[in-house]
Amino acid sequence: MVEHKHIDRICILAAALAALLAILLLFGEQLGIPKASANPGYATRLFDSSRVHTLDIQTEDWPSFIETAEKEEYISCTVKIDGETFHQVGLRAKGNNSLRLTEEYGLSRYSLKLEFDQFLKGGNYYGLDKFSLDASFQDNSYLKTYIAYDMMSFMEVPTPLCSYVWVTVNGEDWGLFLAIEEPEESFARRNFGNAYGKLYKPDYRSLQAENADVALKYIDENPESYPGIFENAKFKISKADQQRLIQALKILSTGENLESAIDADEVLRYFTVQVFVMNWDSYLGYTGHNYFLYEEDGILSILPWDYNLAFGTYALGMTNPIRDPNILINYPIDTPAEGSVMLNRPLYHTLMKNDAYFALYHEYFDTLISDYFENGRFEATLLQTEKMIAPYIQNDPTAFCSYEDHRLAVDTLKKVCLLRAESIRGQLEGKFPSTIRGLQENPNVGVDASPIHLQDLGDFEDLENAKQKQDKTLQTIAEG
Repeated sequence: MVEHKHIDRICILAAALAALLAILLLFGEQLGIPKASANPGYATRLFDSSRVHTLDIQTEDWPSFIETAEKEEYISCTVKIDGETFHQVGLRAKGNNSLRLTEEYGLSRYSLKLEFDQFLKGGNYYGLDKFSLDASFQDNSYLKTYIAYDMMSFMEVPTPLCSYVWVTVNGEDWGLFLAIEEPEESFARRNFGNAYGKLYKPDYRSLQAENADVALKYIDENPESYPGIFENAKFKISKADQQRLIQALKILSTGENLESAIDADEVLRYFTVQVFVMNWDSYLGYTGHNYFLYEEDGILSILPWDYNLAFGTYALGMTNPIRDPNILINYPIDTPAEGSVMLNRPLYHTLMKNDAYFALYHEYFDTLISDYFENGRFEATLLQTEKMIAPYIQNDPTAFCSYEDHRLAVDTLKKVCLLRAESIRGQLEGKFPSTIRGLQENPNVGVDASPIHLQDLGDFEDLENAKQKQDKTLQTIAEG
């Protein structure tokens, strides 16, 4: 038996330290101590957005990778990030319509996905398992996704980290891309702690199908009725996980006790930005996808994803796509989609039928307009970021547009956002219509957006003109 004259004091001290540790683990965040997972190493390295990073992809046959990119099959490569080398990194092309159209137009600048544990068990970049490189497809400003995420972050919505990266292939210039944290394990730990819940990326199988599950409509108690959700789970799920989510959708369908199934505060903040940026390639659009669904303890949240076609530049599937900037910039915040879509989007429509949530939704718009736009934060962010990336865009060998077109797109994006903010301010104050019916009855009431040409943000003509220089750059790498 071990004896010590101070054994009682040591035991008491040990017990006190254990109790203190337990308190910190349970209540550390309430006491102002951030959880360790909230500040992973990758956040201050690759996702330091104050500078443009470097990333070199090293692979034996880049032309072959590009030739088969539309198959979205992983290859193993070596990646050097800001001079630091990582081996056996999984690399593939990514995207939906952007990938299809890049291949269709015979182009080679694909958005890419890099996964550190695809071929190497436990592989990671300072705690990051996966990130993507966005090619700015149909975004001549290179800024639409960056600004949309900045707005989401400003509104305290859990948002992927992002930063600009100058990409080279085997040492040869490939272009400026936006690195984006993929919402998977590392994202979940950073935003929700180590005991995070379940994450899904609902998606349709066919645009011709009803896709009720992707729209977050309650169907029945059978998990097999929700393939668009459960087949796109980011983590392993159990029957209990499925039952919790289905129960949340059932509660949502009733419109009662919504706080027991929906993180209404987070959802309203999300929709505030989503409606501002006029993104119809989303939950509120024809497709109903391009979002992440987070569930924890039976409570649902919606998270942002994919904004290259935001700011009124999406028209896929629309019978009569809207092109008139006066309609788009003044698009109503209270009915941000036509009736057939709105009635089939319960996460928005059901909340808006609740007077308290509807009022809070307007309060968040007031916050966004007042504190992000009217106080100059937006313009400062746009100016600072554009100044940082401009020299890289001037020398981007695979850009979808000329530098002059880029400058025009930045100026257009600035005008679109400021006019949109002005319109929404008018809608909040009752000066402008805030519903589709009101807009139809008063078509000439709102801000004058007639000088705006939304095609200047990026159009199909740019794709046709980009092929020659992308082919030349691909040839340079092949010969290198």
